[in-house]
Formats: sequence, structure tokens, C-alpha cells
Amino acid sequence: MSPRSASVNEELRRRSRERLLQAAVELVGERGYDATTLGDIADRAGSARGLVSYYFPGKRQLVQSAVHRLMHRTLEEALEREPRTEDGRERLARAVDAILGLARDRPVLMRQHMAGLLQAEGFVQCPEQQRLSQLLGDTVARYGSADVPVDYPMLRALLMGAVYAALVPGVPMPVPVLRAELFERYGLDWELGVPPESAADGAEQDLSRFFATGERPEPTQT
Repeated sequence: MSPRSASVNEELRRRSRERLLQAAVELVGERGYDATTLGDIADRAGSARGLVSYYFPGKRQLVQSAVHRLMHRTLEEALEREPRTEDGRERLARAVDAILGLARDRPVLMRQHMAGLLQAEGFVQCPEQQRLSQLLGDTVARYGSADVPVDYPMLRALLMGAVYAALVPGVPMPVPVLRAELFERYGLDWELGVPPESAADGAEQDLSRFFATGERPEPTQT
């Protein structure tokens, strides 16, 4: 048997990393952060347990990268859905609704993510986080910002604050109220984006479209 080419090996590594990201999102959403181990994630992904540390320094970094992947792909899907538009106000409305929608539909996952950001390491500078940053920065620019380096961090802070407010145990604020506050701040009409009354009920459970894994192998036996 001839050895695999470098391109084939690279593709296999990419798919392996994608499977770990998808498994992390699924398991933390189902069980919570503390009840999910790296071994659980590796088993769900069908990967050798030692492979996790090859891609990620630890569980916190893996989970944060996984959630950032879900966030940027959710945002990307919202921005590019039909009918496609270049209108900056509509795109900002879609961005707000996409992020608030994750807080509404995946509260366990997003609550764990917000808690992780308050740990000492803060944001993990991974490709997933960088892509999310690029999409939000582009959204601010299309909205008409004259100073994206200032206005993008403000949008990010406001979205993080809204997600936090929606997820505080015992005293959560309703997502429509938070949406109204953000829309008023940015001068967006309520009908833009996906108004709460027109949003589909519940979150789609199959996340595979967000993770380019190819065909998932059978789980390894341990």
C-alpha cells in the first residue's frame, strides 16, 4: 500500500478536528461543561483520546473553539440566507437575531460558554474566534460605521451583555426585550431580521451542517 499524500493527511487531520468540535458542542449542550470529559468528546467524535491534546491545550479551549465555530457558522448562515442582501441595516438585524437566537435555543451551551470567558484565559485566539470577529466587523462596516475598530468591540460587548442577561439563572430577561433595546440603539426597524413572532420554534438538533467532517467513522472501542 502506497503512503498517503500530504494533502490526504491534511484532510484527515481537518476532519478529525471538525469531529471533535462538533462532539464538544453536542455533549456540552446535552450535559453541561462539568459533566463532559475529554474522553466523552473523543468517544463521541470517534477519535483516539490522545488526539484531543494534539489539537487543543485543554477542555476549556476545545469547548470555546467549538462554540465560536457554532456562532460564526450560525451568523454566516443568517447573513447569507435568501433573499440575500447587501443592506447594512438588514444584515445587522440578522446578526443580532442570530446571536440572541443561540441564547434562546441553546441556553446550556451558551451559559457554559459565557462562564468560560470569565476564566483567566478569556478569549481563545483560535481560527473560529477570528472568523466570528471578521463577520461581525464586516457587519458593522456594512451598517455604515466610520470607525470599525471602535464600533465592532462595542457591538460585541452589547451582544455579550444581552446573551448574559438572557441566561442569568433565576432572573433571565426575555429575548424580545433585549432585541428591542439593541434595535432601538442601532435604529433598526422591528420587522428587519427575524422578529420573534416569526421565528421557528426550537432549535434544529442536527448541527452537522456547521462542521465539515465528512462521513463520521464508527466510534473507537475502548
